[in-house]
Amino acid sequence: MSSDVELRAYVFLDSLQPQIAAYIGATAFGFLPVPGVASLFVEIAPGLPINQVMDVALKATRCQPAVQVVERAFGLLEVHERDKGEVTAAGASILDSLGLKEKERHRPRIVSNQIIRSIEAYQCQIINRMRKGSLILPGESLFILETVPAAYVTLAVNEAEKAARVKLNEMRPFGAFGRLYMSGSESEIDSAAAAAVAALEGLEGIDK
Repeated sequence: MSSDVELRAYVFLDSLQPQIAAYIGATAFGFLPVPGVASLFVEIAPGLPINQVMDVALKATRCQPAVQVVERAFGLLEVHERDKGEVTAAGASILDSLGLKEKERHRPRIVSNQIIRSIEAYQCQIINRMRKGSLILPGESLFILETVPAAYVTLAVNEAEKAARVKLNEMRPFGAFGRLYMSGSESEIDSAAAAAVAALEGLEGIDK
């Protein structure tokens, strides 16, 4: 495989939480995950070699693929399995094929971090028209986060869901920026936001 491929994101999720698993199931076209499985998201640049990367992961393990996004600039894949060892083996095979190490991934950068408290009904209606997850209701607080590279938003969502009783409204883990919308009570949203930010800030990688 080309040595010019960049490892933009490498995200191992030890246990997919119920809402992110459901969201992937509602929006992806592959073999859909269930809560509790281990999951791996890999984002590379340029995008086209993601086809070869997926081939490597599937031939090496019993993992199932849920997501493959091929854009000119970036490519994204997700594979999952109940056996965490299979998912880590898929990751090792991918890294070996790229001639890279996990520490050579890009470090996530938070480009926007907002909380809107007691959101108004009309804005709820606008947001609900474009979301694919849960509805946001008037009076709830709304947490919006954007990341670069995009795939790291999956870690933020998964850790926020572990930490708090919140609703996943929308998640976009591919493209130029990753984005999440989560809603809930003010205190729960504060806890979710803190967990998401801490998870991203705790990852090692190369600053780009």
